Amino acid sequence: MPNPPTPMPDTTYLVDSSIYVFRAWFTLPASITDAEGNPANAVFGFSDVVFRLLKQERPERIGFGFDESLTTSHRNAIYPAYKANRESAPPELKHQFQLARRFLRGIGISEFGSDRFEADDLIGTLARIEREQGRRLVLITGDKDLAQLIHAGDLWWEFGQDKRMDAKGIQKRFGVRPDQIADQLAIAGDKVDNIPGVPGVGMATAASLLRKFDSIEVLLSRIPEIANMKVRGAKRLMGLIDEHQDTIRIARQLTGIHLEADLPAGLKLEPQPPEQSAFDAICDELDMSPERRARWERLLDELHGG
Repeated sequence: MPNPPTPMPDTTYLVDSSIYVFRAWFTLPASITDAEGNPANAVFGFSDVVFRLLKQERPERIGFGFDESLTTSHRNAIYPAYKANRESAPPELKHQFQLARRFLRGIGISEFGSDRFEADDLIGTLARIEREQGRRLVLITGDKDLAQLIHAGDLWWEFGQDKRMDAKGIQKRFGVRPDQIADQLAIAGDKVDNIPGVPGVGMATAASLLRKFDSIEVLLSRIPEIANMKVRGAKRLMGLIDEHQDTIRIARQLTGIHLEADLPAGLKLEPQPPEQSAFDAICDELDMSPERRARWERLLDELHGG
């Protein structure tokens, strides 16, 4: 039997959890239910992702971030229409998000959320802290916004589809450095989050501007120079940037990930040996099959040297 993989030392895994819950909700049959007959497809699909990640990577430090509200983020105070294009999750899906978080706690894995800061901000704050302590980051996500957090040695990883980008890969994909992603999104806008941008200016044009001017601050201080750029419609582009300076500045407050968010008290990223009673309770509530429960117990024993 092959030896289990050796954990990569000094590496912290931070998971942007929502994509994996939503993906399971939309792809797995609603006939998957919990002990009370409520839909449980999203939490089972999510737990399978967690299982594969833990078994494959054996992380020594890991945490799962969740969004708690579409309407109470600090970004809504800046721009009330932020994410106003999104529908609230139905009650049965909200219930499964809570089950997913309880399941993580039941297996001794940290999960976190905030009614003021989004998962991105909590992940960004943890990434800053972990990096200051000399650790590299692996961000498990499907969100391009989190690419702005990647430094040399880090990894952006869409785990479900096994798409990976390091800092050079991000620059190749978006045409700008990771630290310029927030500026790029502020210029081009982000329809997914209902963030306004400069009309008619897309990500490629925004990248061209940032390659010349490096940042929004420099760009807005040297607007006349845009007319001399070797891009199609340079004079028109100059006029658009000049006209929409305020939009760019507001958007930049929305696209940047907060690195000083308030973190939950006592948050620990080291996986903890699960309490048997908590593990049994969530497995019972999910009506987890004996085979699936035994598979989890074996993995948890492996992770904690049992």
